[in-house]
Amino acid sequence: MFRNGDITLKILAVEGLTKAFGGLVAVKNVSFSVNKGEILGLIGPNGAGKTTIFNLITGFLKPDSGSVTFKGEDITGKSPHVIVKKGIARTFQLVNPFGKMSLVDNVLVSLYGKMGIKGLRFVEKAEEILALTGLAQRKDEIAKNLPHGDLKKLEIARALATDPEILLLDEPFAGLSFEEISDLMDLINRLNQNGLTIIVIEHVMRALMKLAHRVIVLCNGEKIAEGKPTEISEDKKVIEAYLGGELIA
Repeated sequence: MFRNGDITLKILAVEGLTKAFGGLVAVKNVSFSVNKGEILGLIGPNGAGKTTIFNLITGFLKPDSGSVTFKGEDITGKSPHVIVKKGIARTFQLVNPFGKMSLVDNVLVSLYGKMGIKGLRFVEKAEEILALTGLAQRKDEIAKNLPHGDLKKLEIARALATDPEILLLDEPFAGLSFEEISDLMDLINRLNQNGLTIIVIEHVMRALMKLAHRVIVLCNGEKIAEGKPTEISEDKKVIEAYLGGELIA
């Protein structure tokens, strides 16, 4: 499903992104790149600008300044439907499926209009995606009846149906039990091993630090640190940003 490639190849770059809402600067001159095939963690206290970064990358917001480049192409400010077709998909903090529709129909919505898939092949493809996310046995169930952990998987399945090269996950572990987090971590690792590049916003630090190859830290809209998880967990600026508490608590 996913395009394999050299993990050292830069696939996405943001340069000097800035976004203000009135007098509040949510993101200030943030720059970073993402390598093909890596899992990049994006962390920071509430209000640090993490979801705003996702919105700027995926076209839900336009930056006041700065740029977003995907595979060498400037995609700054393009609309979400254009960006998703180019190969960038995302999930949201609040899972919002079509509650009265089955799981397979939820995925079919994302597949609708995809080039080269017609007739029964739509259903076969949707079932393949549900199997990949561990939901094959529940494909005919109504979405609103799913437990929260499976709703998170369905959200990922819907994003995968767009055949992305990069998947942006916004707090995938929020509200999950320890067992559900472990199960979802396994899924994310499998997707990455299959060649999918992933960016994860998360507050469950123990999980994020095990998943990520590299971590970027935001605070008050600015990037304050970047490095391997072990480096980030020992960075004094990062610990202070989390109000003096242990980063991996």
